[in-house]
Formats: sequence, structure tokens, C-alpha cells
Amino acid sequence: MRKRMIVIAVVAISAVMIIFRFNAKLLSVEGQVKPGAGFAAVPGEKGTVDIYGPYEVVADWPKPLSQLPGHQNWTWGTVNAVFAESPNRIFMGQRGELPLLKRPMEAPVPQFGPSLSFPIRGLPFRNAGSGPVASPPGPEGEGGDREGRAGEVGNWQGRYGVDARWEHVLLVLDANGNIVEAWTQWDKLFRRAHAIFINPYDPAKSVWVVDDQRNAIYKFSNDGKQLLQTLGTPNEQGDDDKHFGGPTYLAWLPDGTMFLSDGYKNSRVVKFDKDGNYITAWGKAGNPPNDTRPGYFNTPHGIVVDSVTRRVYVNDRGNHRIQVFDENGKFLDQWPYGSESSLDFLYMSADRHIWASDSRTSKILEYDLEGHFLYAWGSFGDWPGAMWNVHQMSVDQEGNFYVAETGGGRVQKFRPRKGAIPEFLVGQPIRLARQ
Repeated sequence: MRKRMIVIAVVAISAVMIIFRFNAKLLSVEGQVKPGAGFAAVPGEKGTVDIYGPYEVVADWPKPLSQLPGHQNWTWGTVNAVFAESPNRIFMGQRGELPLLKRPMEAPVPQFGPSLSFPIRGLPFRNAGSGPVASPPGPEGEGGDREGRAGEVGNWQGRYGVDARWEHVLLVLDANGNIVEAWTQWDKLFRRAHAIFINPYDPAKSVWVVDDQRNAIYKFSNDGKQLLQTLGTPNEQGDDDKHFGGPTYLAWLPDGTMFLSDGYKNSRVVKFDKDGNYITAWGKAGNPPNDTRPGYFNTPHGIVVDSVTRRVYVNDRGNHRIQVFDENGKFLDQWPYGSESSLDFLYMSADRHIWASDSRTSKILEYDLEGHFLYAWGSFGDWPGAMWNVHQMSVDQEGNFYVAETGGGRVQKFRPRKGAIPEFLVGQPIRLARQ
């Protein structure tokens, strides 16, 4: 009996090996892997390096800011925000305008050190998010507007009308990249439009704008004609039910419950009901850069919620991790993503995957809800299709993908490549049926 079992086992193992070799032979084409195997965004395509992953960049989108009268010598400022309501109505938010500059010739700069030159060949020569970026004119608006220095008056050394202009903070673009709406009536309301959203469960499609420098959140009618609601106390910092400290992003549940990452100066998550009434908050300031204690944050800079489990995912940027909570702040899980990365924005797709933008590597990353890394693509630069400090991203109903870049000072549009693997595309957001 034992001998018979040994014989059966040997036969079975041999059969498995034969099947394995047969399948391996089927997968080979002249000694190479069959087209489509591996991680190519478009299976079987020859000669590509997938610079843009499953997308192709839309050239000359949007049209230059010079499309506006009197703007021939001006360009986009620090672009913090983008939100696609539809393929023909895309919101963007910027920190004023910057002068249009031509790239200078590379020249030595010995005053900084031997063998140094500027601009460095092959690299961007202007960071739209640093230096004399625009701030609103006047005592309350001038001064340091970088992270952690808000409210310092008089630090801005630029000249209004020469180095920057505080104009066209909120714009709406059409499918061809034309400016079709300019919400200039609200320019003076903002100091830094950090992010733009439409609650996916709101049939009125009200527009929410988070202003981290004003410490306030503004809710507008969809056409921009009315300011419907203000959360927080503008220009006052605090951590109670009526004050914020550098708020960043918003997320909603189907019943209208709203969550805010309140993170540049505070270290917490705030929960509101469907009417914007304060419910609770959680979080304490941690010890960066690698605090692993549950519920401790250092710059919570990104938040999404799962509509099924009602779990809240928070990007604890200063500690290089994502923390997971239930909707009332009970800690459930965390996963690190390494000090080599610096995630900014989190995006939850309707298929319940989490996408993130990494400012350190200039990549777009995909995770499942347990934190398993699934896919990435992206390259650093200022040429079309490259990215620099993606601060918010959005997807329209046709699958077009949009990114807002603080360093690059622009918004870009990508369209899906023909034949791209659907799982590699950034998924559609949750929308009401009528949207």
C-alpha cells in the first residue's frame, strides 16, 4: 500500500512538472515573455516606457493665461486645486498670477560655489510655489504664506503688478482648455485656495473651497453667485468647534457626514453632520518624522472615506504613513510608505481603491484598502506630462485625469490611452446617478 502511494505521488509530481513546462512554453515567443505579461499599461505595445502610465497628456491644455485680455505677459501662479465636475466644466484654484518668463541661458554662479550653474540643464528653472509667490494685497494678506509661517506680516518682498498679481484665484475651464468662468468676485475672499470639492452626494452640486491661510471653508452655489456657508472663523486660528488651524481637505459619506483634515497648524480630523455642524474631532500633535503612535499626527494632509465600511483614511504626511480610523476616531490600522516619499493628496475611487500623489517621487500611486501597493506611474519635470508637486487630482465622466501642481504652476489633463488596462486607470469617483 505504501509503495503504491509513493508511485502515485511520483506520477502526480511528474504530471505537474509537465503541465508547468507546457504552459511556460506557451507563454514564450521566441524565448521572450508573451506580449501582455508584466506591468505594461497597454499590453503588447512595442517600444514604450510608459512615461505617462495608462494615459497620454493632452497637449496645449489649458490654453495659456494670455487668452485673457491684458495677460499677454502673465502665467499661472501656484496651482493648488483642481476638480472636474464634468468633462466640460473643470474648476482650478491658484494663488494669483506670476509673470511669464523665458528660460534663461545656463550660466555659472560661482558666488554659490565652484562648478555650479543656473538653471541646471534638464531641470525646471522656476518653482511656482516658492520665492515671491502671490499673496493678497494689504496688511492681512502680505507676508509669509508658506506652510507654518502664515500670518507673518511683511515678509513678502515682491512687487504687486510686477512680481505677482492677486487675480483669477478661481477659474472654470471647458473641455478644450478655454476659461469659461472667472470667479473674480471672490478673489479678495481668499488667501490660499487650498482645495476644491463638490460633495458627490449633493444634487445641488455646491462648490466647497478650503482656504488653509484664512482658516476657513467656504461653500458656494454651483454658479458661484452666492456664498452659502462659511465654516470656521476666517483669519482666526484655533482648535475648538468654531476654529481651524490650516485646514487642508474634505471627504463625505453618503448621508452627508463630512470630514476635514485640519493639519498645517493643528493635528486633527474634524467631523461634521450634513449641515456643517461640528460633531467631534480627534488627533494630537506627534513627534516627526516617524511617530508611530495611533492618533498622533504631523501635518494630516489628505483624507478619504470608504462609503461601505465608513472607515476614514488620513495621510499623516509628517510621519510618512496613512492611519485608518472608524468614523468616530477609533484607531484601526496604519501603514508606512517610507521617508523617501511625501504623499500629498488622497483620492478614493468608486471601485474602493486609494490613489495618492507623491511629491517626492512625482508618481501617482495606487493602494487597496488594506494598504497593499498595486501600481505607480509618473515622472518629474516641467515638460508636458511630467509632474511637480501634484497637490490635488480629479477624474471626469470620460475618464480624463487632471492634476494641479504647486511646483509646476499648472493644471494638466491626461486622457486614457487606447487599449490601456482599466485597472491601471485612476478610477471614477463616486457620483450620484444624475451626475
